[in-house]
Amino acid sequence: MSDDTIRLVTIGRIIRRRWRLLTILAVVGALVGYGTSLLIPPRYTTSASVLLPGAWQERELLTQAEIATSSVVVDRAAATLGWSGVSGSELRDQVSAKAADGNIIKISGTADTPERAQQLSDQVAQQFVTFAARIAGANTDPEAAARPEALRQMVVQTSRRITDLAEAADPGQTVESVQTRTELAKLRTALQEAIKKLDQADPAANKANMVVMGPAARPAGEAPPTRTQLIVGGALLFFLLAVIGHLTAARMSRRLRTEPEIAAALGSALLGTVDVPGERPAHRPEGRGPRARIRRLLGVDIRWDIPTPQSSGDEAGRQIRYRRVCARLRDRLPAPRQLLVVVPDGDEIARRAAGQLVAEAESDPLLRVVGVSVSRPVVPDRDSESGVLVVLSAGNWTAGELAGIAEACADAKQEVVGIVLAGMVRARPTRSAGHPAHGATPTIAVGDDAAGGAV
Repeated sequence: MSDDTIRLVTIGRIIRRRWRLLTILAVVGALVGYGTSLLIPPRYTTSASVLLPGAWQERELLTQAEIATSSVVVDRAAATLGWSGVSGSELRDQVSAKAADGNIIKISGTADTPERAQQLSDQVAQQFVTFAARIAGANTDPEAAARPEALRQMVVQTSRRITDLAEAADPGQTVESVQTRTELAKLRTALQEAIKKLDQADPAANKANMVVMGPAARPAGEAPPTRTQLIVGGALLFFLLAVIGHLTAARMSRRLRTEPEIAAALGSALLGTVDVPGERPAHRPEGRGPRARIRRLLGVDIRWDIPTPQSSGDEAGRQIRYRRVCARLRDRLPAPRQLLVVVPDGDEIARRAAGQLVAEAESDPLLRVVGVSVSRPVVPDRDSESGVLVVLSAGNWTAGELAGIAEACADAKQEVVGIVLAGMVRARPTRSAGHPAHGATPTIAVGDDAAGGAV
């Protein structure tokens, strides 16, 4: 797993084999989200729109948005609202403004009730319009403001004069009189259009004509994050953290999975691999006590990182593997002798494979099975045995643990003559209960007189 690519099948295996733990963690996350929602009071948000007539540049709109949330505007809104215990500095964090398309400034207010949110947005918008109009009036030069008015008066007088000249012109239908009246009408029209453009280009008039586009709508629901969002978010967060934790632990795992790594850690040659039909005890080791019961309840006593066992052949095909291992073992021995079969404690697959090897080997060579603790490995001293055969399953032990077993064998002056790897497979269903398969091996019972543990 440490070098494998994380695929969807890996995540699916985590969910399938750890669904109890993931469900409990998701419920805990939902409870955490619910507790967080109790600490965060509900909030409601609504917006009021202010229209800015005329031509405005983007930079000017951003400036107006900053003015709408300035301390002057918000303090005046707070003074007008008169909410007890709420100052302008507190309201400043509850008010925001942004420039929208169409020269519109949207002012948003957030409060603990829908009514207060509506009042806050309306009042800040009104104070913004008032303050902007006051700024426009204060920044206007009196002489500069009087010049457009004088120009308008002059245009009005000129227009009247043009009308008088048009009436005093030759009322006949001569070419000269018609041209004169046409030129005077064009002049009067040009002057009127100039006055309109002057009114539209007057910045003071534009700023003074800001209007609030109706009252803010009363919010119908809470502003995010709502209680439901916090609950769902907490459950999803804990679920994802649990999955990521499983993947990280698998990535950092130092358990050996390949045959060369296991052979190098034990310092011996691999004699072969054998198949063990899958049964529930091989997946779920037995244990007593509260911790074991909790592990079974949560489903963490089942290894999730072990691939799904593949389908195996019949019983005869599995026995052929055991016979070939025994044949290779006899070839490595110079003479018939007794061997010690070492199985790590807790490796149920290897224990069953060792029992099958004992049954296949019969008395050539004579095998005796012992269990060895990987935390404090102790191998029986050399008695009648003259070698050690290590039987284990891949993906359960680290290099340090296997090196400890090899050192324990060396301390007992026992040579590791070979290694056998046991793998779990899915056995095919038997054809009938009354007709066992050809060559089926009877159940082997191993006594508990062996030193180092009973198997």
